[in-house]
Amino acid sequence: MAEVAQPLDGAPAARVLVAGASGFTGALAAQIVWRHPKLELVAVTSRSDAGTRLDALYPRYRVPLELTELELDRVEGIDAAIVAYPHGAAAPTVAALRAAGVLVVDLSADFRLRDLATYERWYGEHGAPDLFGEGVYGLTELYREELRTAKLVATPGCYPTASVLALAPLAERGLLTDVVIDAKQGVSGAGRGGGDAMHYVSMDENAFAYKTEGHRHRPEIEQELTALGSPVPVTFVPHLLPLDQGELTSCYAQTSEPISKEEAQALYRARYEGEPFIRVVDGPPGLRDVRDSNVCHVYVTVEERGRVLAFSAIDNLWKGASGQGVQNLNLMLGLNETEGLQ
Repeated sequence: MAEVAQPLDGAPAARVLVAGASGFTGALAAQIVWRHPKLELVAVTSRSDAGTRLDALYPRYRVPLELTELELDRVEGIDAAIVAYPHGAAAPTVAALRAAGVLVVDLSADFRLRDLATYERWYGEHGAPDLFGEGVYGLTELYREELRTAKLVATPGCYPTASVLALAPLAERGLLTDVVIDAKQGVSGAGRGGGDAMHYVSMDENAFAYKTEGHRHRPEIEQELTALGSPVPVTFVPHLLPLDQGELTSCYAQTSEPISKEEAQALYRARYEGEPFIRVVDGPPGLRDVRDSNVCHVYVTVEERGRVLAFSAIDNLWKGASGQGVQNLNLMLGLNETEGLQ
């Protein structure tokens, strides 16, 4: 097959490596970088699929590069890397890349939490404890200024992204006293090797809750709500839907003081005014409207007994992972955060 040139707009701002490009989030990250007008995609790596072209593994992404094994002693000339490894496996690679002076956007959970004991409870031993706590949490709408000077970014999980964006305006006012989050996601959230629960016969015309006694994204959500000013206990229950992509969160919040529907909606519109990827919508959002985009739709209302109902919809692979990762990388490189995104 003839070699295809990357469609760059002038000289690239950075030469980028995507490590773990054979998984869902890595493959999408590679596609976004390949189409990005200012980023040169110089390598895509995978241990299990080395020797296969990425556009053969994922034809719809049309990235005409061969997957190779990552050689950490040969990353000279690489300016930035997106690491799409599983939790636990990412940390040593991230540490090696940072030691080589490479800017890193990590899509795993290895650097999202700020407390090592909490990380170890939910994920096990950390693979690079000396680097723990060095990452900037990559929820762009909350940490934009810190991201501009970051060397390592810990991209949030898809559930925390959707949940925190749905609740942030209330949390920033210190209004939250109790939160229940009902989250629903397509099966791509479990990754390319999702296990028996991902089989067609299990998911077709079906939906179910899982990890009902405690999900490892709950401490990440609580961490960020606390950082915003609302140290509140969260009840978080995820569900699987018979979809490949998409995530919907329904958040039910008790507040420390009464707030009307009109006040809540004005608060959300003021908070997210000017945000390029947040749309405050006029009714409960649906997943189809955000599919294959980096956009988050948010809606808030107040039911008759005073509980605030906040909803958000994202594409879990885009705003919940790869798209948000590139949004952060743009800021790290001094680019407009919307470059190469939709």
